[in-house]
Amino acid sequence: MAPQEEDISAIVPQIETDGGEVSPKAPGQASPKAMEEGEKAKEAMYFPLWKLALVALPQLGVQVTWCFIGPNAAPYMGFLGVGASLATLNNIAGPITGFFTGPLVGAWSDRLTSPYGRRRPIILAGLVSTWVAGILFAAAAHIFTDNTAKIAFAVPMYWVMDVTINILQTPYRALVSDLATKEQQVPMQVIFVFFMAIGNMIGYSIMKIWDVPAHHMLKLMLIICSLNTVCIAIQFMVAKEEPLKRRDGEKSSCCSPVISVFKSLRGMPRLLYHLAFVQCLVWIGNTAWTYYSSQWFADSVYQGAQDGNPFQKQRYAMGMDAFSTGGQLRSGLQLISALVIIAILMKTKLRPRLIYAPCILIGAVVSFLAGFVVGHNAVFAMLCFIFSIMPETGSFAIPFGLVATLNKRAEEEGKQVSTALQMALLNCCVTVGQQVCHMVLAAIEDQLPLEKALPCVFILAGVAHTLGGSSALCLDDKPAE
Repeated sequence: MAPQEEDISAIVPQIETDGGEVSPKAPGQASPKAMEEGEKAKEAMYFPLWKLALVALPQLGVQVTWCFIGPNAAPYMGFLGVGASLATLNNIAGPITGFFTGPLVGAWSDRLTSPYGRRRPIILAGLVSTWVAGILFAAAAHIFTDNTAKIAFAVPMYWVMDVTINILQTPYRALVSDLATKEQQVPMQVIFVFFMAIGNMIGYSIMKIWDVPAHHMLKLMLIICSLNTVCIAIQFMVAKEEPLKRRDGEKSSCCSPVISVFKSLRGMPRLLYHLAFVQCLVWIGNTAWTYYSSQWFADSVYQGAQDGNPFQKQRYAMGMDAFSTGGQLRSGLQLISALVIIAILMKTKLRPRLIYAPCILIGAVVSFLAGFVVGHNAVFAMLCFIFSIMPETGSFAIPFGLVATLNKRAEEEGKQVSTALQMALLNCCVTVGQQVCHMVLAAIEDQLPLEKALPCVFILAGVAHTLGGSSALCLDDKPAE
């Protein structure tokens, strides 16, 4: 395991004297005994990639959750009686809660002094709360009979559920980063993408169990929460954490995470800010595909309606089936592309930006095609949907891997790092992109019917991906000498 940045021994180095007493160590000195013990400890805590992969396994479960919730939240709200524009607007719950929850939970996770470690207690709390909030949200249609009561209960519970999922997922990457060596950082982030591809495959597959998944929300949520529980149980059996020791005289308060966020913003590398800008642009486009492609297939491409006449309902079900099938193929491409990326990163010295930028620009091309050309051509729509996964694959592999590598290098130099916080801040830029996409589409839906509004959001995605891909080409990702 990587050295804990809060350990007092890292701040006041010490050595043993001949008499066995401890005295302050002069800068740059280390006793042979201390060096030998340090090397043994490092070897004992070394985690091979296959073990680190098991620690990263819960990313699969949380990706199934997002894969299902994203495209089905607005249709479920529509099923409860919410209008199209308001159902879309309610999707801002994820970006808003993620923007604030991620950094605060990340800062808390970096400094938690629980005897069980600093990451796992938060993961467990997130799992339990997600079970409660997720089941209550999905059960709204069963608990109440009046549509107004259903909506009044489901809307705030959806926001609560988004908070709990963000609590659950925030420490995942940081826990893996704690246990991985510097050389394992980028490959492990790509393994995260590998699990995300499997998670997407499972998510799209379970949506095919019923013709209209939003009508069976409770059953599907039970399946998803159970899968998350199994993945986290495996993670806990493998991951070992050393409790973080609080510095002598250090006090902790409820405001400590907030203070840590602002303190950590100072001195962060410029690369992080550039990555943040790129992530924001990329996720304007990714959100269009993740959240609204199901409605695009059902309402625009197939010209169906969830609550229309029998013919429209049939067309809607056909569109949802095509979306799920395209999603399975899309996940297959994500799986293959993740393996190709990890092979390139491990076998060549190709700069990460030269991998990331082409992934984003592929998304720009298919987004423009979806907005201007596809129309009602179902096969063409499916092809665009499949290749739209490339920016998402790159955005989860490259930026987080670069941040993890920078932090591991700083940690080896004896500097204090906040891995979970920095990754959470990077994820905040994802939420900003999501927020922009949701707000723009909601505004368009106020002016146009849903069928015509949805292609417009893909034009927005094309513009955002073009700008993001161009900016990614300028990333200063040159490795340190």
